[in-house]
Amino acid sequence: MRICFLTNGNLSDQTADLQACGADVILCGFQALGEVSYERELRGETNLFEDVALLSKEAQNVVIGGCFTDSHSMRRKSVVVAERGRILGVSDMVNRIDGGAYRAGAGVKIYETKVGRLGVIVAEDIYFPRVGETLSACGAEIAINIFEQFSDSLEPVLARAQAFFYGIPFLLCGYGYAFAADIGGKVRFASPRNLCSYELTREQEYHLVETRQRGFYRKKRNDF
Repeated sequence: MRICFLTNGNLSDQTADLQACGADVILCGFQALGEVSYERELRGETNLFEDVALLSKEAQNVVIGGCFTDSHSMRRKSVVVAERGRILGVSDMVNRIDGGAYRAGAGVKIYETKVGRLGVIVAEDIYFPRVGETLSACGAEIAINIFEQFSDSLEPVLARAQAFFYGIPFLLCGYGYAFAADIGGKVRFASPRNLCSYELTREQEYHLVETRQRGFYRKKRNDF
């Protein structure tokens, strides 16, 4: 599966290059779409979501892009997902840290696509391992984190750890950086270049894990 990362510049200026990259999945950082007002989109004053859908139609692939959404002055960090001309949905960041400027959304999402089941992690949600664990437990084949701007090496380390713990490849795309980790927690790809590509090999491995735990007491019955 060929993954193309847009790590710099906006989407509309680089549509032609993205259509020609031959990717199965295009990942775009938050700078690609910027601010999206639901009200203005519905009134037809802007067409940012439409641009994402059209790109996925022209390239016949999946396009995943970060954006800052505004709904009646409720601002959120979000990720829009489109496949072959159709908007599949919008995921919001579900964790708000210390009363930050962006509100928390509700629920994590897995998107059924032609290339597999894609689990989306929005921005700082990667700091909360239960998000990655939930995606893995619910059948995601790949975890994709669209981030705003990376801080040193923290986010790649977290992606590697969660890829190992939860058994799914992790892809990161943010301003100026693209990254991929396999299910063994190893770095498979890292680049600061814009419009860089990576050939992802999907891996699935299952193990029986047994533990002993106190509790779950049930009184034995002697009446039968």
